[in-house]
Amino acid sequence: MISIDEDKIFEVIRKRKPASIALNGPEALFPKMQETGKKIMELFDIPAYIIGDTCWGSCDLNTHAADMLGADLLFNIGHTISMETLDKKVIMINAYDDVKFDTIVEKFAKEMRNREYKTLGIVTDSQHLDQLQSSRKILENHGFKIVIGDGKGQLNGGQVFGCEFYPAYNIQKRIDAFVFLGQSIFHSVSIAMSTEKPTFMLDPYFNEFHQINDKARTMEKKAILSIYKAQEAKKIGIVIGLKEGQFAKIKALNLKKSLEALEKEIQLFALTEITEERLRNFKGIDAFVQVACPRIAIDNHFSRPLLSVPQAEALIKVLKNEPIDDFLRLRHWL
Repeated sequence: MISIDEDKIFEVIRKRKPASIALNGPEALFPKMQETGKKIMELFDIPAYIIGDTCWGSCDLNTHAADMLGADLLFNIGHTISMETLDKKVIMINAYDDVKFDTIVEKFAKEMRNREYKTLGIVTDSQHLDQLQSSRKILENHGFKIVIGDGKGQLNGGQVFGCEFYPAYNIQKRIDAFVFLGQSIFHSVSIAMSTEKPTFMLDPYFNEFHQINDKARTMEKKAILSIYKAQEAKKIGIVIGLKEGQFAKIKALNLKKSLEALEKEIQLFALTEITEERLRNFKGIDAFVQVACPRIAIDNHFSRPLLSVPQAEALIKVLKNEPIDDFLRLRHWL
C-alpha cells in the first residue's frame, strides 16, 4: 500500500499558512491524494485542489494549473528527488510503498547463488528507496558483493528515472549485473538499454524475478527502425514540449539547424501532450522529432516515425554515414 508523507504536508501548511493548495502526482495515486486533500480541507479549512492531468515526473509538475487555481503551494506527490523544493511554491512529497522485498530478494539470492554474477548493482524507483539497504543486507548475507551508485542532480543514491540513470550508469564497469527493486518494466528496461548489463527486475507483489534484457533489445530495435525510417523523410516536424520541465527550445533549434544542413525541410510545432492523435493533425510531415520526453518516442507507437533526442542525434549520424552503435548508452536520454 502506498503511503503519502502527510506529516510533511501538514508541517509545511502550518508553517507557510497558504490560503489554498494543490496536489498532483501519478494517476495511480489519485485515490490517496483525494484522501489527503479531504484531510487538508478538514484540518485547515482551505481549498485543496487535486490536479487530474497526467504527471510523469519532476519534469511534469503542472505549475501552470496551480497558478490558474490560485494555489499558494503545489505538493508534488510520489516523485522523490534529492531536493525538497523545485521553486518557492513546489514542494516534493515522498510516497513510499510499504511492500517488503525480503521474500523475493531471498528467492533471487538462492536461485542466483551459483551463477556467474558475483557483484550486483541495486537500483530502484522513488517508491522503494527505503528498501535498498535491507535488500543489500540480504544479498550480502548470501555472498554477493553489492554496489549502490551515488546520486546526482535530482537523483538519490540507487535511484533511477525512466530517462535518467546516473547511479546505474556510473557503476556499470564495477558490477556483473543489475537488480531493480520494483514492478516497473519502464524503469528496468531503461537500465538495460543504457548499460547493456544483465538486468533483473524483482517483483515483490507476485514474488517473481525476470531478466528483462530481451525486452530491452526489442525496444532498442524498434528505436533503431524509427531512425532508419526517418532517414528517408524530406519534411521533419520538430516538436517542443510545453510542460515546464520538458521545454527544450534551444535543443530544438540546434537540431533544426543540423538537419537543415543535411537538406531536410523543418517545421516547428509545440504541444503540451504529444500523442498520435495530436500529431495526426499536422499534414505533409514525413517524420517527427520531439525534444520533450525521450520515453514518448521509445515506449509508444506512432504511425509516422517519432524520434527522441538521442534518436535524432543518431539520425544525424546516419545521414553523415557515421555509426550509431551506442546512441542509447547515455547517463541521461536528453
